[in-house]
Amino acid sequence: MSQNEIRCEGLAKRFDDGAALGPLSVTFAPGQTTALVGPSGCGKSTLLRLIAGLEDPTEGTVRIGHKPPKEVARSGALSMAFQDHALLPWRTVRANVTLGARLARKPDHRADALIALVGLAGFEGHRPAELSGGMRQRAAIARSLISEPDVLLLDEPFGAVDALTRSKLNADLPPLWRDRDTTTIMVTHSVDEAVLLSDRIIVLSERPGQIIADIPVMLEGRRSMSITRLPVFQAKTKEVLDALGVTV
Repeated sequence: MSQNEIRCEGLAKRFDDGAALGPLSVTFAPGQTTALVGPSGCGKSTLLRLIAGLEDPTEGTVRIGHKPPKEVARSGALSMAFQDHALLPWRTVRANVTLGARLARKPDHRADALIALVGLAGFEGHRPAELSGGMRQRAAIARSLISEPDVLLLDEPFGAVDALTRSKLNADLPPLWRDRDTTTIMVTHSVDEAVLLSDRIIVLSERPGQIIADIPVMLEGRRSMSITRLPVFQAKTKEVLDALGVTV
C-alpha cells in the first residue's frame, strides 16, 4: 500500500439527527484526482473530514498508507482547503499562507509564487477582513498547497470565486498537484468542473451518502477550458448527470 493511497472500509458516520454517510468502501489511488459530486447534504464534506481525521467514523476505518489520518495530518503530508477559508483574521495573506508550511515543518519559500498564482499579488499584507470572499478563498487554496502535501483535500475550493477567476484557477492549479503525484479529492457542485479537473468522479446518493456511480474520466493531455466543447467531454458530463438523475 503506497504512502498516499487512501483506503476507506465500511465507513459510516451518524450525527444526532441521523445517518449522514455510508456505509461505503472506496480506495483512492496514489496520484489520482477524484471529484465527489452528489446532492446537497449527502455527506461529501463529511467524507473529506473523515479522511482528514477531523471527524471520527461511527463505523469503519480510514487508512492513508498504513497510517490513520490524524497521524498523516500531524506529519504535514495531508492538507485541506475548507469551504469557509478558515483564515486567521489577525494574520496577513502572506502570514496565513506561510502558516501552512510552518505547521507542516516545511520551508515557505514558495509563498510569494503561490500568492501570485492565485491572483493575490499586491495583497500580501492585507488581512482577511480587507479581502472579498473569493480572495479569501484563494488565499486558503495557496495555504493548502504550500506544504506540497502527499494528500490534498479540497472542499468546494472555488465555490466563492467569480467565474473568470475560477476558470483561470481551474487551468493553473491542477498541474501543481498532478506534477507531484498528489492524491487529490475535491468536492464540487459543478459537473463540468468535476470532469475538467479529475481522473475519476464518485457520485453519492441522497443522505446517507452511498456510492451510486464510480466514473473514470480518462481525458488525455493537459486540460483547458477548450476541451469543454469537445463531444467526449460533453458525453462524460452527460454520464455524470444521468447518474445524478438529472435530465438535460
